[in-house]
Amino acid sequence: MKIYTDVFENIISPENLFSSWANFKHDKRKRPDVQEFEIRLEENIFNLHRELKTGIYRHGPYKPFYIHDPKQRLIHKARVRDRVVHHAIYSVLNPIFEPTFIANSFSCRIGKGTHKGVEILGKILRKVSKNNTINCFALKGDVKKFFDSIDHEILLDILEKKIKDENTIRLLKEIINSYSVSEGCGVPIGNLTSQIFANIYLNELDQFIKHELRVKYYLRYADDFVIVSGNKKYLGKLIIQIYNFLQSQLRLFLHPDKVYIRKYSQGIDFLGYIVLPHYKVVRTKTKKRIIKKLNRKNLASYMGVLSHANSFRLEQSLRNMLLKDI
Repeated sequence: MKIYTDVFENIISPENLFSSWANFKHDKRKRPDVQEFEIRLEENIFNLHRELKTGIYRHGPYKPFYIHDPKQRLIHKARVRDRVVHHAIYSVLNPIFEPTFIANSFSCRIGKGTHKGVEILGKILRKVSKNNTINCFALKGDVKKFFDSIDHEILLDILEKKIKDENTIRLLKEIINSYSVSEGCGVPIGNLTSQIFANIYLNELDQFIKHELRVKYYLRYADDFVIVSGNKKYLGKLIIQIYNFLQSQLRLFLHPDKVYIRKYSQGIDFLGYIVLPHYKVVRTKTKKRIIKKLNRKNLASYMGVLSHANSFRLEQSLRNMLLKDI
């Protein structure tokens, strides 16, 4: 395993901070706090650099607010200067850890995403079932309250396996400990760093399933995972092994209401789609959310979602609904 001993200067360099600012502000230029930071941009960036270099940087408080996507979620928004630091950390950590992730981890990774995950699941199901000529089953699992349950100490231990750099670890501790749901647990959904921390944390599960349990057909997106096999009993035995690993090594738990084994012909629910032997459809909850939020501005994005499923009738219905309002 490759060890990194000198990454701190790469994170805090003015060049990286300015680049991180540019990436951060890309779609946020009209926001008052972003505009305020930009008015004195050079001064703010160099002050941030000085604080990071001298070790006096402290992460500020978060502003909580709720979003509905599709269920209600509590988001914690950091100050602009802190989010620039998040981007700076991400830009250096991601190239370090990205090569360690398995191919079928699809969350928050370039070239991956929800549609790719559903596409690969469909290919695996067809392969295992030999085009639906033999029985095929999928074990679906979900980690209960994942982001709220990430253990700070365990996360830092995982990070320190690859990063042997005292200043970097000190900064990561500052970011990780800036937020908690309960003592020593939780990362905020709103942070960019939380995305890579989540992948690093659950990469431990990925490696266990792929290399210790030697599972061949496994996919994960954030805290949702699917394992495909032609043997239903085999999948049943995996549940307790995965449960024990999550509890003992990561202090996580499977959601008791979201772990099940389902036959391919019944449809496999994954990332907003139901994958069936000869087609895939949009999940009913997703349809209802689209209809509820539909307007002319977001029609194109919703059509993009539907284009990955067999949903001609639904697309036509949505177009007709908009035409009636014109």
